[in-house]
Amino acid sequence: MKSFRLLPASEGPRREFKITLAPAGYGPAGHTYDLEEAVRTGHRWMTERAARGEPFLSGMFTRGEFVYADPEDGAASHRERVAIFTGEALPQYAGDLDDRRVRELLDELAGEMGRALEQEEIHIAYGDRTWTLTAELQPDR
Repeated sequence: MKSFRLLPASEGPRREFKITLAPAGYGPAGHTYDLEEAVRTGHRWMTERAARGEPFLSGMFTRGEFVYADPEDGAASHRERVAIFTGEALPQYAGDLDDRRVRELLDELAGEMGRALEQEEIHIAYGDRTWTLTAELQPDR
């Protein structure tokens, strides 16, 4: 039988995060992407940063279903499939990253996934904070 002990440098504050990606676009014009697209985009971001020796965040992707009522549509009920990327900035792997840096990494990763998955908005949560990134058109170069 195995026994377990505390891993040195593994204990610290809980720094949980979540990025939620909805279908691309709204209403009938919107389209649903495969969760695999989100996974490929996130994994590519991680491996490219790791190859450059830069910090990255690891986590897991799950499917979800966002359910809501729309008061502007006669309180009609709506359902949307979403992709959810969740994880924690663990002390033994991300202990050298302060909260500001973790937020920057979350924004960067969310932006990569948002562009690849044609998002209008991306919802992010970290610790006791939440925020939304919204898409902006960039001028042609």
